[in-house]
Amino acid sequence: MTAPPLTPVAPAARPVTAPDPAPKGRARRRDRKDRDTISVEWVKLELMRTAYATRGGLLSKRDPRVVIWWYLLFAVVPWFTHSVTVLASLFVLAAVAVLVSRVGPLVLGLFVIGLLAEGFYLLVAAAIFGGGTESIVALAELTLKLGTISMASMAAFVSLDPEKLSDALLSLRAPALLSFAVSYGYRMLPMLMEEFHTIIDGHRLRSAPLPSKGFLGWRVVVRLGTTVVQAFYPMMLNTAKRTRTTVEALETKGFTFAAENDAGRRIRLAYLKVRLGDVVFLAVSALLVAGAFWLGTQFPVLD
Repeated sequence: MTAPPLTPVAPAARPVTAPDPAPKGRARRRDRKDRDTISVEWVKLELMRTAYATRGGLLSKRDPRVVIWWYLLFAVVPWFTHSVTVLASLFVLAAVAVLVSRVGPLVLGLFVIGLLAEGFYLLVAAAIFGGGTESIVALAELTLKLGTISMASMAAFVSLDPEKLSDALLSLRAPALLSFAVSYGYRMLPMLMEEFHTIIDGHRLRSAPLPSKGFLGWRVVVRLGTTVVQAFYPMMLNTAKRTRTTVEALETKGFTFAAENDAGRRIRLAYLKVRLGDVVFLAVSALLVAGAFWLGTQFPVLD
């Protein structure tokens, strides 16, 4: 006698419930906090990238000594003219140099904000003091000069890493102490930031939370200012300890003697070579500056 076949039984359907809106709200707040954290980290990384790395621009491929001479050309020449046409041409050349040097968005954004604030200040100063067009032109000249020098600084020093800048100064017969200060100052920047964050985090862990933020958050501002002041001295003390250890290690390896000795200097700077492309770049830059002065004589504006 055979048993009857078994028929499969379908599982009971689970009831469909509406999603809870509360987790979505918490997820949104968590995503917003994550974005804020990422933005702060992005600022830190952008600062480190600006100080230590290059983005492969035009100036990064040139000899560092040529880059320094190029920077001095654009830093000194604007002070020898009051022509708006010449200053505007130099400003445009410096802006092109910033673009081909691939300056980071953080530094470039801060410069643009400062330039816009300076333009607003010009209008306010002219309106308050009643100087008219003459005062606006005089202030605009100074703004163009400072803007040109600032953009030349961004293009030059963003394209040079600390070692190249230090070696270029040493090759130009700058004091060995200055070359060491530039190189070591760049190296101390991440240490200072790391030490500062460690001390600030320690203060936050040991401090009791505020009972309330107060009117317009004044208690938060006072707590933040107090914490920053209290973190300054431990940061300087810890940094001084690290500095002493580093300097003793460098002196043990003969750093000062190698920087001042001619043979050691030649070995260290053997990789620096001015090639044809460097000479052409510097010559073209000088011709463009001369062309800016020629434009000033041909098309004077408010001179």
